[in-house]
Amino acid sequence: MRYYTDFVGRALKTEAVVLRSFRLGEADRVLHLYSLERGRIGAVAKGIRKTKSRFGARLEPLSHVEIMLHEGRGELGTITGVELLHSHRAAREEFYRLGVGLIGAEAMLRLFGEQESNPRAFEALTRFLDLLDGIASRAPIQPGLDPLALSFQLKLIWLAGYLPHLGSCAECGGGPPFAGYSARAGGIVCRNCAAGSLALSADGFAGLEGLLHRPLAEAEAIGLSERAARDCLAVIIASYEEHGGFRLRTLSA
Repeated sequence: MRYYTDFVGRALKTEAVVLRSFRLGEADRVLHLYSLERGRIGAVAKGIRKTKSRFGARLEPLSHVEIMLHEGRGELGTITGVELLHSHRAAREEFYRLGVGLIGAEAMLRLFGEQESNPRAFEALTRFLDLLDGIASRAPIQPGLDPLALSFQLKLIWLAGYLPHLGSCAECGGGPPFAGYSARAGGIVCRNCAAGSLALSADGFAGLEGLLHRPLAEAEAIGLSERAARDCLAVIIASYEEHGGFRLRTLSA
């Protein structure tokens, strides 16, 4: 991975991942990207929807690219050049993988919405996409319960500064047995402090520990049961609501 920014006047050159795109006018698109050097950025790709566009399919959602961006006075820059580093076409062309990928992309947008560099978050995003290309479809299981989707979101919550406390009761500091998870307290809670918390199974506790502390590449090997996956997803949703005041639309689809 290359860590650099190259400024030429108002031009920015950086690696980025396309997280979302919207139509603009008859031929353009507005892109939301997460960049290595600038964090989240917005940009217009002019003429991209034309048949003879020089950008072609290089700026599809989930694509990992190197861009040249002209920064004007407004919030949106203009893309003037693109080099495709990894297309992640395999993820876009299979429905289940695409569902997992869009969950990860929306989580990135909501948790890291500032124009501020976070190399660890960018590296986690590109690693997630590399692994996404190779996962097997688990349909009819919902993409939101996929181990890779759960692991990536928990790691993003961690990187955003909301690491779930799992070693002792987040309310009183006591030890096991634990009974639930409190997003307000920021971690697991004992039976005496469990009022109003999410009830978690023993599999759910083990799943949280495994997904948080093992690499993304080992998420599948943890062997989550469906109950454990649902418990982990409940913790993620509660964390979004408590710390960010939002819910992911891709988790409601």
